[in-house]
Amino acid sequence: MAESEPTTVARPYARAAFTQALDETSGLANWSRMLKLLARTAEHASVKSALDDPLLTTASEARLILDILGDELTQEGRNFVHVLAEYDRISLLSQIAETYELMKSNHEKTMDVEVASAFDVEESDLQKLTDALKERLQREINLSATTDPSLLGGVVIRAEDTVIDDSVRGRLNRLSHLLD
Repeated sequence: MAESEPTTVARPYARAAFTQALDETSGLANWSRMLKLLARTAEHASVKSALDDPLLTTASEARLILDILGDELTQEGRNFVHVLAEYDRISLLSQIAETYELMKSNHEKTMDVEVASAFDVEESDLQKLTDALKERLQREINLSATTDPSLLGGVVIRAEDTVIDDSVRGRLNRLSHLLD
């Protein structure tokens, strides 16, 4: 049987968490927080190493995660960890959290956008970009801006799985590929 793409395998678990979150008061934010904690915990080098031990039972995997996070998880969150461990899906926590966040932003009609620029961008320009994206995408935009001198000039805009690279470095890379 062929191996499945991790995101494909993670999707039903993210959907289950999302469905549960919709049924709870403050569930979307709560599950978002729990899944981010779970993902960071599972990706920590020492935890990852312990989880890779072939002698570790599924119950021990769940107990390891739950012992670390203590009361940070609700009862539903703890049950979720047990299900993931039972089906050997703890390693997918990062993909589950990422997929959940996409579902959450689609539901809330929001989008996180990151703008990296070679130089500081004026607040008025960031506002113009936010307004243009809001109108074009029909979503609330959460914009964050960073400065990256390695870009040489221009900007790189990341919105979910879309990247617009209008940096000098990006243009030089494209030109280099054309000349190869």
